[in-house]
Amino acid sequence: MTAADVIDGKAFAAGLRARIADAVPAFAAATGRVPGLAVVLVGDDPASAVYVGSKGKATVAAGMASFEHRLPATATQDEVETLLRQLNADDSVDGILLQLPLPGHLDEQAAVATIHPDKDVDGLTPVSAGRLALGIAGMVPCTPYGCLLLLQDRLGDLSGKDAVVIGRSILVGKPMAALLLGANCTVTIAHSRTQDLADVVRRADIVVAAVGRPEMVKADWIKPGATVIDVGINRLPPAEGAAKGRLVGDVDYAGAASVAAAVTPVPGGVGPMTIACLLRNTLVAAHRRAGLADPEGF
Repeated sequence: MTAADVIDGKAFAAGLRARIADAVPAFAAATGRVPGLAVVLVGDDPASAVYVGSKGKATVAAGMASFEHRLPATATQDEVETLLRQLNADDSVDGILLQLPLPGHLDEQAAVATIHPDKDVDGLTPVSAGRLALGIAGMVPCTPYGCLLLLQDRLGDLSGKDAVVIGRSILVGKPMAALLLGANCTVTIAHSRTQDLADVVRRADIVVAAVGRPEMVKADWIKPGATVIDVGINRLPPAEGAAKGRLVGDVDYAGAASVAAAVTPVPGGVGPMTIACLLRNTLVAAHRRAGLADPEGF
């Protein structure tokens, strides 16, 4: 069997970001301002700081306003929530993203719930989750939405497809399942307690792996001709003499590529879609807040 097609998330995300940038001037002409994204970083976690920086650059590159707010690791729950409420009330801000994880003494769920649902561009508030479950228009988590876009680009209409989502997190697994249900797939959520997991995965036309376990999904788990979306990003221990280990996903890529019809690589698959969809959510939130119809094509 020939090798699977590579689903190039990096290229798709670049195209999406370009279309978002092209849509910003029309919004500005209609409202007199550009969409605004505020990112809140609490503490000095190095990885989080890198993510915040990249999000800010992408926001500016798309022609939007970027607002970055940093609080010390010693910030109290009240200080964090007060800042979020201030951003809720700021008309120049259409989207609010609270960079996670927060320092251990803070209540993440309570902080996230402080964000106004209409500005919840990460799609993590209880109201956003409820809207998604009910099929009501709202903000959708960026990573699963990016996965859905890649699947629709690859397969077109997803109706009737048998989809298995491995992982039940609130960040990816649960919203991914809801999105696939909304696309008329038959959906199974599998997890660490699933019996005969390989057999469950083997029946799927679509596999979305989001478990955080390096190369867990093997070739013999994959139905021939399936489409595989690998959300995992794991760094293996460095080989002898190497400064750091290589990045791998939750799927054994080489094995899956010998069986599947198409598979996302790691890196370069789902990862680039997350920031692109964050910008998409900000653009959509801005239109809805301004009383405008959703921008076409997003």
